[in-house]
Amino acid sequence: QVQLVESGGGLVKPGGSLRLSCAASGKIFSIGVMAWYRQIQGKERELVATVASGGWINYADFVKGRFTISRDNAKNTVYLQMDSLKPEDTAVYYCKMTQLVGTYWGQGTQVTVSS
Repeated sequence: QVQLVESGGGLVKPGGSLRLSCAASGKIFSIGVMAWYRQIQGKERELVATVASGGWINYADFVKGRFTISRDNAKNTVYLQMDSLKPEDTAVYYCKMTQLVGTYWGQGTQVTVSS
């Protein structure tokens, strides 16, 4: 089994910053893609950012220039630095990890952007 534990969510004012972390533990062999998704209330889950094992990174258009994804392979951890946050970024953020034997999701962490 693999467990993903997210942290770093919370309440922040518009224009503020938060840093999300997602640490994987358990039966980890070789992690391929690590990603962050979000689900805004009443909407479908959507991809925010992806980082592959070789370093290739991709962002959704709505976060380009504001969010930065990174990973620490030694710690099996992926991060999401979120700057210039907007009220429309309010959502539950989930991390996802893919390796040859399966795909795993974190439990989600709430991010609320409000004045």
